[in-house]
Amino acid sequence: MEIIISNSSDIPIYEQIKEQIKIKIISNELKANELLPSIRTLAKDLRCSVITTKNAYEELVKEGYIKTIPSKGFYVAEINKEIAREEQLNKIEDFLGKAIQLAKANNIPKETVQEIFDILYEEE
Repeated sequence: MEIIISNSSDIPIYEQIKEQIKIKIISNELKANELLPSIRTLAKDLRCSVITTKNAYEELVKEGYIKTIPSKGFYVAEINKEIAREEQLNKIEDFLGKAIQLAKANNIPKETVQEIFDILYEEE
């Protein structure tokens, strides 16, 4: 499972891990009942603390994206993909709303913001 961590991000590492796993579940890259890497394995692969991966998994369990089976590990939970997708769309709307407010406060034209959006959206 590929997860990219940014040490220079303001977002805590556990949150980066959690969000990337959520996206993989929503996009069906990770399927329901699929076994996830153990906490230790994921920590080793990402070169981060076991506590960090434990926190990410605990948050995912609380949010219903994964489930734990004692002595077996963590598995992708069956989720309502539409509700999960809606949650992600709400986050996108919040981020874009903040960007638009910032642009308006600095008299940056809509066309410039649209151009920035297009460039960023097309990047890999």
